Amino acid sequence: MKKLALHWQILLGMAAGVIFALLMTNFSWGAEFISDWIKPFGNIFINALKLIAVPLILASLIKGISDLKDISKLSKMGTRTILIYIGTTLIAVTIGLLLVNLIEPGGAIAEDTRNDLIASYEGDANVRIADAQRQKEAGPLQALEDIVPGNIFAAASDNGNMLQVIFFAIFFGLGLILIPEETARPVKAFFDGFNEVILKLIDLIMLAAPYGVFALLAALVVESPSADLFAALAMYGVTVIIGLALMIGVYMLIVWISTGRNPAFFENGIAPAQLLAFSTSSSAATLPVTMERTEEHLGVHEEVTSFVLPIGATINMDGTSLYQAVAAVFIAQAFGMDLTLGAQLGIIATATLASIGSAAVPGAGMVMLVIVLSQAGIPEAGLALIFAVDRPLDMCRTMVNVTGDAAVSMMVAKSVDKLGDPRVKNWDDNLPKREKIPAEK
Repeated sequence: MKKLALHWQILLGMAAGVIFALLMTNFSWGAEFISDWIKPFGNIFINALKLIAVPLILASLIKGISDLKDISKLSKMGTRTILIYIGTTLIAVTIGLLLVNLIEPGGAIAEDTRNDLIASYEGDANVRIADAQRQKEAGPLQALEDIVPGNIFAAASDNGNMLQVIFFAIFFGLGLILIPEETARPVKAFFDGFNEVILKLIDLIMLAAPYGVFALLAALVVESPSADLFAALAMYGVTVIIGLALMIGVYMLIVWISTGRNPAFFENGIAPAQLLAFSTSSSAATLPVTMERTEEHLGVHEEVTSFVLPIGATINMDGTSLYQAVAAVFIAQAFGMDLTLGAQLGIIATATLASIGSAAVPGAGMVMLVIVLSQAGIPEAGLALIFAVDRPLDMCRTMVNVTGDAAVSMMVAKSVDKLGDPRVKNWDDNLPKREKIPAEK
């Protein structure tokens, strides 16, 4: 296994998990065994990644901003990053709308199947609708107010508060730039060292990645809904997956045109992060690996990765935006509604804005979808129609989100002349090499 590239190790772990789960489902006790004795190891792996997410953002952002030594450089990089993220999100939503109108997957759902799905998942749908309603009632500037934390320690205690942590890290980094260099030097040295420690922890955690994804995929298989429900939603799932595949193609094309790096180079570099995103359904949990792969295997300078990727994991949700566009029109089609061009343009705007506020954790896109449905006048109860296949599609769209973050980081790096050759570091680089002792004669 050690001689295989990491992405092949992860793929073997995923395949083994699926096969193992399918074999175990032939026994009456198989599903319970996986839930009790296999799934916890997958959860431990995800928790290990989440454990270092906040320290990584703090260390890497503060280090990256303080390395710039010039606020004008930060402004230049930040403007380009946000504009490119918004541009790719608009492309994603447009692709989703074009596909769902062309394929019309909602017409394939029979009324009886629709009623069964709504009855099965009505409780879950009501929870997400209530969450979305609380967000809508909060006021137009609540999202802006929530960015500034009242207590950084409270904000850092919850991975759902990534925007607040990012705000503090940027604010702290600016402070380091503005004070005398002599005074800032020991603080900067601390965060430089802290960042190196976190990156080494990522290497150690990734040694367990094949086993972690084995456990996650095995649990997913035994917890999946029945085949009948999947069959009813096959066309919807196919539409989303085609759109996501096209979006990955768009990233490769943009990277090729803007940086001159060919698609094979990009895919080989980011593949382990993609597979981890697929397994965890969390951009935040995958962030440490995305940063490591982008910097060491794609050649993006640390100044860029430490700024662009944490922000991207929070506001760049291209896969989620595409899915929201497809899901909204699909639900409308299932209810026999004919959406006007104006309503669909509204979906583009709402899905783009909603993706910015979507948390980088599994299932967060569902809450934001309620806002998209409400804006378009589509019954929110239709959310229950897509719960059966949301988990596997969540895995796919998270993979696209992570791919988009890496692609944008390469584009921004090229624009500020911070894109170089890969600089691969192994987990044991700093260990002393064992000396060979000559044999006695």
